[in-house]
Amino acid sequence: MVSTSRVLLNQRSRDQVTAASCAVGIFSKVPKEGVSKSRLCPPLKPEECAELSRCFLKDTAENVSKLAQETDKVVAVGVYAPAGSEKDFGSLLPEDFLLLAQRGEGLGERLRNAAEALFSAGFGSVCFVGADSPTLPRSYLAQMIGYVSHIEKGVVLGPSADGGYYTIGLKTFMPRLFEDIDWSTNRVFEQTMARIDELAVPRLILPEWYDVDDWVALRQLYAELSGLTRTRQPGYLAIHTQRFLAQLPFLNDASEAQRSEERDVSSLLCALLSAGRRCDLDR
Repeated sequence: MVSTSRVLLNQRSRDQVTAASCAVGIFSKVPKEGVSKSRLCPPLKPEECAELSRCFLKDTAENVSKLAQETDKVVAVGVYAPAGSEKDFGSLLPEDFLLLAQRGEGLGERLRNAAEALFSAGFGSVCFVGADSPTLPRSYLAQMIGYVSHIEKGVVLGPSADGGYYTIGLKTFMPRLFEDIDWSTNRVFEQTMARIDELAVPRLILPEWYDVDDWVALRQLYAELSGLTRTRQPGYLAIHTQRFLAQLPFLNDASEAQRSEERDVSSLLCALLSAGRRCDLDR
């Protein structure tokens, strides 16, 4: 059960906030069958899509919670929708999270309202991270916290491979950043950069990472967590997601086929190299 002390905007939780505090809010909806990760259905079933979304949220929350444990500047916040679902949402988060309901119609309005609420609560800086990048390196978040904690005004943006962004950090409330953006398109990062240029404020652009919204990205995530591929920067070990994906037979079958293909290529290369050495010896 979620106690009222975990709801952000009451007096008890306000007492935790100082001007040096940075709110790191996970911006997400409560996972729901038939709604969450619908672009992955098929091959996933609706109930599997909802469970995958829960795993993403749990892993992202644990990543942020560990960041909060590493520095007393960070306060973890679950920014959830729909309003009234704090019990379901809070059950997926560590106990150190505060909760804030999303308000507004579109994503831009909800981001704007959440940022305003958090700055009004007394936070000295505000960052939002989505729950679609469960392996996001914590070092990227730490870079963002360090930047917004030591400037007077500025923005941090983490570009995602699909043209959006996986995180945004603010030192001051700048509603213009969330206006005139074509949300859920590959123009989000570009248009947000245009808003930053318009505001003429300092900015830090983090390394690119990827959101998991389609089958290609899901295969990439599985390959990363199963050790089939390596990223330039080691990602967060998303243990809940890793365990769930390991149970999906079609992903495991695909990975075994990939391993078999890699073994065949390796054997062919070895054979070619061996033949080349024999040719050299015959000369």
